[in-house]
Amino acid sequence: MDPIEGIATDKDSVSTALPAMLGSDDSCHASHGDCGLVYLVEEQANPSSDYFVLPALQAAGCRVVRCGFGDLPARAELDGASVVFVRYVPAAWARLIGAARSDLARLIFFMDDDVLDLRASVGMPWRYRWKLIRLATRWQGWLRQQRAELWVSTPWLQKKYALWQPRLVRPAPLLQPGEICRVFYHGTASHAPEISWLKPVMAEALKREAQLSFEIIGGADIHRLYRDLPRVSVVHPMKWPAYQAFLAMPGRHIGLAPLLDLPFNRARACTKFFDITRCGAVGVYTSGTECDGVVKHGIDGLVLPLDQEAWVEAIVQLAREVDLRQQMYCNALARQVELGEVSMRDSATGFESGENT
Repeated sequence: MDPIEGIATDKDSVSTALPAMLGSDDSCHASHGDCGLVYLVEEQANPSSDYFVLPALQAAGCRVVRCGFGDLPARAELDGASVVFVRYVPAAWARLIGAARSDLARLIFFMDDDVLDLRASVGMPWRYRWKLIRLATRWQGWLRQQRAELWVSTPWLQKKYALWQPRLVRPAPLLQPGEICRVFYHGTASHAPEISWLKPVMAEALKREAQLSFEIIGGADIHRLYRDLPRVSVVHPMKWPAYQAFLAMPGRHIGLAPLLDLPFNRARACTKFFDITRCGAVGVYTSGTECDGVVKHGIDGLVLPLDQEAWVEAIVQLAREVDLRQQMYCNALARQVELGEVSMRDSATGFESGENT
């Protein structure tokens, strides 16, 4: 990642600010130095770390170990290392630091909001304010007692906490991610069994293919079910007109249409083929259903039995073989037109002859 500019003050350059802030002896280019081992303590992966702290540490040549609140190293492993708290100080880490402070090279607290002054959060929900008290505000005296350095994200914070002599850390842009392949399943509440059936499928697919993401429609229950999986977006249910506009948004690639063998499912038509194709995506459908007679397997989609491993392999294959996916999509568009013409012709004939439809 490119070095960030003006770390220490607005007047400081990259070459002088980063070594001074992070202890690198290389005054030519901070990224060539080695500031040693740094334990980055964060609640979870977050923008504060990724935009501010990690670029600064990486530019200075630090070896960074990212730790959650419960990921405590042995005390001996802190010998000569530095610790950076991002926004919050978990109690378990405070106890460890209290016992090992003399062994640390540096102790740093970074904030990109005014989390140390409870007055700054007036008007915010009490649940959030209590979190600030528990993890940030109450630790200000302790941080000073432990001679922690303060890093801040804006000149406003730098000025407010001037007596602490804080360092100003400017944000750096994230590296552009590789092309993301979005898999989606848009089932209503009546598809709860399918939503549960898909979880292990998507867990394994997301594990095997780092460029996959997954989009699913659902409420709080679906969020709870899928929240332990990476790169999952849970979209709130919406009315049909809003859903039509939602489908028109670009960026979806693989649509899923599992259908378990349940009494209520046996009457379902294959409208998922139209929804998935309209998204610009290729579908994976269930054999033995109405879609089995509509979609030609391997031509304009995939039709598979309800075998979870087979679905995982199909999803990963479609994600990796872009040309195959594009050809299937083109075929699905042609098939959709064909089905529309058949429907219009049959409907017109039936109406003219007075037949029941």
